[in-house]
Amino acid sequence: MAQALRAGRLVMLPTETVYGLAADGADAHAVAAIYAAKGRPSFNPLIAHVADLAAAERVAVLDDRARTLAAQFWPGPLTLVAPIRDAGAVCDLARAGLDTVAIRVPSHPAARAVLAAFGGAVVAPSANRSGRPSPTTWADAMEETGFAIAASLDGGACAIGLESTVLGLIDQPRLLRPGAVTRPQIEALIGPLAEAGDDARRSPGRLARHYSPNAPVRLEAEGPREGEAFLGFGPDVPATPWNLSPAGDAAEAAANLFSYLRAADRTEPSAIAVAPIPEAGLGEAINDRLRRAAGFVG
Repeated sequence: MAQALRAGRLVMLPTETVYGLAADGADAHAVAAIYAAKGRPSFNPLIAHVADLAAAERVAVLDDRARTLAAQFWPGPLTLVAPIRDAGAVCDLARAGLDTVAIRVPSHPAARAVLAAFGGAVVAPSANRSGRPSPTTWADAMEETGFAIAASLDGGACAIGLESTVLGLIDQPRLLRPGAVTRPQIEALIGPLAEAGDDARRSPGRLARHYSPNAPVRLEAEGPREGEAFLGFGPDVPATPWNLSPAGDAAEAAANLFSYLRAADRTEPSAIAVAPIPEAGLGEAINDRLRRAAGFVG
C-alpha cells in the first residue's frame, strides 16, 4: 500500500469511520485522480490523514485547543481544520486552494500501519462516487470506486460508520460537520462551539445534497407508504429488514446507516422512508447525513 502511494497510485483504505479512496497528499496528479474517480467538485477540500500528533504538527499549525482535543480524541474520528504549516505536504488542490488544512489521526489499525509505513500525509475522502452514500464495507467501496485503485485492504465493517466530526480552529471553534465526537464532548474541553458560518467551505461533506441513494429519501416517517422501503429506529416501529437500531441506540444506528441505505436502495423502492431519530448526542450527526441524503441543508 505504501509503495503504491509513493508511486502516485490510488488505494482503498479502511478507517474506523468509512472506507477512503486514498492518495499521497503532496502529489497533485494523484489528488486529481481522486477527484476524477469520485466525480467530486474541486472546491470541496479533502482530509489529510497522518500517523500521529507529531506528524500532524509538521503539516498544520496546532494551538493549545487543538492539542487538548488531540490528547482526548486522537487517534479517532475527529478532524481539525487549522492553518497550513507545510503547503508541500498537502497540495493546493487537496486543500481546495485554502490556507487551511483538515487533518486527523485515524484509529483503525490497518490505516495506522499504512500511514506509519508511508510517512507523509494521505488524503482519503470516502470511497463513494460524489453524492452517494459513503461505503462502510470493502465490498461497497470496491463497487463504488474500485476501478480506480492499485491496491486495497479489507479491514472489515467500519466500526463507526459515519464520517469524522470536523472542527474549525481558525478563530473561535466552529462545528463544521457533526460526527461521532459530539458537540457536548468537545464543549466540555474547550467551551462553546459557534456554528459553521463562512468557515463551512473549509470542510468536506457540506453539500446540500450528499450521501444520497438513487431513491428519494423521506424523513420523519411513522412507517412506509406503498412501494417505499423503510429504515426504522427503536422497538416501536413497523417491522422492517432495516431497523437501524431496535434498541434505539444512536451508535448502532450510525454504524448501520449507510449500509442500510444502500441495501434498501438495491430493492429499487419508490422512496426510502426513515423513522425519526432523536437529535441529542450522535443523533445530530445522523440527522445531518439524512437531511443531506434527502436534499436538505442540515
